Amino acid sequence: MSGTYDDSLGLEVSSDSFWEVGNYKRTVKRIEDGHRLCSDLMNCIHERARIEKAYAQQLTEWAKRWKQLVEKGPQYGTVEKAWHAFMLEAEKVSELHLDVKGSLMNEDFEKIKNWQKEAFHKQMMGGFKETKEAEDGFRKAQKPWAKKLKEVEASKKAYHAACKEEKLAVSREANSKADPTLNPEQLKKLQDKVDKSKQDVLKTKEKYEKSLKELDNATPQYMENMEQVFEQCQQFEEKRLRFFREVLLEVQKHLDLSTTGSYTNIYQELEQNIKGADAVEDLRWFRANHGPGMSMNWPQFEEWSADLNRTLSRREKKKAADGVTLTGINQTGEQHNKNSSVSSSERNQSYPTEWSDEETSNPFSSNDVQGETNPFDEEEASPTMEVRVRALYDYEGQEHDELSFKIGEELTKIEDEDEQGWCKGRLDSGQVGLYPANYVEPIQ
Repeated sequence: MSGTYDDSLGLEVSSDSFWEVGNYKRTVKRIEDGHRLCSDLMNCIHERARIEKAYAQQLTEWAKRWKQLVEKGPQYGTVEKAWHAFMLEAEKVSELHLDVKGSLMNEDFEKIKNWQKEAFHKQMMGGFKETKEAEDGFRKAQKPWAKKLKEVEASKKAYHAACKEEKLAVSREANSKADPTLNPEQLKKLQDKVDKSKQDVLKTKEKYEKSLKELDNATPQYMENMEQVFEQCQQFEEKRLRFFREVLLEVQKHLDLSTTGSYTNIYQELEQNIKGADAVEDLRWFRANHGPGMSMNWPQFEEWSADLNRTLSRREKKKAADGVTLTGINQTGEQHNKNSSVSSSERNQSYPTEWSDEETSNPFSSNDVQGETNPFDEEEASPTMEVRVRALYDYEGQEHDELSFKIGEELTKIEDEDEQGWCKGRLDSGQVGLYPANYVEPIQ
């Protein structure tokens, strides 16, 4: 029978049974494995906490970037507000994931760390006190029985050797009877050898049977002692298993945001904001503020007045947070202002800010009708040094005068950023148009 060898007791382990000498070491090793599993679980939780933190940071960065883009972009009503709600959702969810990270590290991680420290006590010479106690307990319980087992093995070996020697002696004696060259004295010696070997067989057999009986008598006590030490190891392992189950349930509660009231409220609020978007109301608002619904000071006959005897520049620029100011003059000479927001398609146009009664600045003069001049022509932009830039994000042009490009694509900036955050540039294909200034960076 093949087996392993236990150096501590000088016996061969012939089977995989727990009762074989030395096989208790698997139970002892489980204690050491328990300490390693605690460390592995802490590393696992620590890794998940880092993931939660990184995800929270990504959500925050995403919300910040798109919040700026949405706020700088055209505002047409409630739909844009609903879109803006997604950024608020991301910021709130980011905070919840940071809370998850905090719970994992400050509660779960620390709980395992403290339990491991209390359950396993390191020794000065290495290893753990619990491991040594289990090892000593098993060794003490097994030592008497192992000693008797060793005697059994020795007596069995002696008995089998005696049987082999007897067989050889009998065989030699039988062969000697057919040999005429042997004298009677030699034959007698062979006969004496046979008699002696038979006596040795009887003695070794008796000793073998006696040692085996003693081993059988010691086995019940051996089993009882081994069971007692094993049960102590089981109780220690049961504490670890129950503790792991408890901790894993707490980790599950910390990860499950669906049970958090604030998490549910975030998406209820988001749903309300989205459902609150009213396309009809947005269209009505745009019609009233940027379409045919806007009021207009239609041209009327005006008498000459000394107060009006001055030229008003229709290229006078005024910066306004909500758009371009149109100024008209009524019959009494008082100015009447009307503000309107600038859409994305209007950002490149400079509308006349004031009307003049002089013929040279009248947008409806005969020269304009004939196409010689255009009151809405752009002023010539001051020359700007061309700069090569690289796209930080993908951008798809929303108007006919906007450029489209992919992240990493290079283009040339030919005009600096205006007050609305747009630059004029030229693609390598030769197309010229506008793009958001914060979507690119200069190439170093």
